[in-house]
Amino acid sequence: MKMKYLSLILFVILVTNHQKKLFIHVEASGGFIRTSGGHFILDGTPFFANGFNAYWLMYMASDPSQRAKVSTAFQEASSHGLTVARTWAFSDGGGYGALQYSPGSYNEQTFKGLDFVVSEARRYGIRLIMSLVNDYENFGGKKQYVQWARNQGQSIGSDDEFFTNPVVKGYYKNHVKTVLTRFNSFTGVAYKDDPTIFAWELMNEPKCAADTSGKTLQGWITEMAAHVKSIDSSHLLEIGLEGFYGESSPRKNAAFQVGTDFIANNQIPGIDFATVHSYPDQWLSGSNDQTQLSFLNDWLDTHIQDAQNILHKPLLITEFGKSWKDPGFSSYQRDTMFNLVYSKIYSSARNGGVTAGGLFWQLLTEGMDSFRDGYEIILNESPSVANVISLQSRKLRYLGKLYARLRNIQRWKKAHANGRLARNNKNIGN
Repeated sequence: MKMKYLSLILFVILVTNHQKKLFIHVEASGGFIRTSGGHFILDGTPFFANGFNAYWLMYMASDPSQRAKVSTAFQEASSHGLTVARTWAFSDGGGYGALQYSPGSYNEQTFKGLDFVVSEARRYGIRLIMSLVNDYENFGGKKQYVQWARNQGQSIGSDDEFFTNPVVKGYYKNHVKTVLTRFNSFTGVAYKDDPTIFAWELMNEPKCAADTSGKTLQGWITEMAAHVKSIDSSHLLEIGLEGFYGESSPRKNAAFQVGTDFIANNQIPGIDFATVHSYPDQWLSGSNDQTQLSFLNDWLDTHIQDAQNILHKPLLITEFGKSWKDPGFSSYQRDTMFNLVYSKIYSSARNGGVTAGGLFWQLLTEGMDSFRDGYEIILNESPSVANVISLQSRKLRYLGKLYARLRNIQRWKKAHANGRLARNNKNIGN
């Protein structure tokens, strides 16, 4: 593929459409998203993802009177060209709206809420990345799993024994199986057979402070990736990593050592693509905006290069954002950060690289004030960043169309050449 000509075509299209309204109607495609040569592929053509996080979808949908907020969020997201949402497929413990009260005991009403989320995502042309457990104690997480095992007489010290205790691992495996084999009460389709689901995520931001060598998490990821794939070989799988490197990697790591290894973890068989999160306002708290942007620039470049040159797997930036609670915050600063992330994604994708999209944290809709965390984006209330998001959607959408056109041209040329060869052979035979 001649990238020089692709870039020229893109420039013409983007200039032509610069003044057009940025809202985009998205239509769903029916196939599963696959990977090939470091790229996501949907129905034979490259797939690029502009998306968002909305951890609250199942929680809100578990109350039928609140389901309209889920539909509204998907409708608003779709109108801005967003095609992928990342959300929780877990809520562990006895709290309100819990999905799993105790090991193997599920709240059917909450499960129906998740069913609704999947069916509505399909209706609005949005694919789902579904995370299966939390590292943090919010919504239960590994702390709740460990406590369940203690209640059964297991002698467990640290919550990090979530990754090694056989009883705890059995609880997690059972949850994975329950979710993946769930038949959707709205569609009648098993989750494992539904292409609305883009990918499964093993855990939201796994960490193991008890073993910073990375060996404990490496073993757990290896075991659980094989387990997921033994049940569902149709969907993609990722880990849920923030992107911190291991002890052996001489990489800038924001002074964090959390027991993960971006390279080794993502090389595990069964892990189909890599993920990165980025919160320089948290990781470099107290620093100025320029320092944070400089860190973000280097952080993204490093991971894009390593995904391209070492992992040879697609990369998604699955969490990023800037909080309005930060001292001196302005919408201009947030727009600048979003533009930086989006430009890295687009540049890689345009040049045939492995970076395929980004998902900001987090999308809300009107009437959800209790869910505001500083990072929330309500598209109708934030026109500046909404325009930045829509423009990225438009650019990635046209990029995908151009790759598809070029691929069709190549197919036509190949078919034409084969047809000419066949005619020549026929003439020779006569």
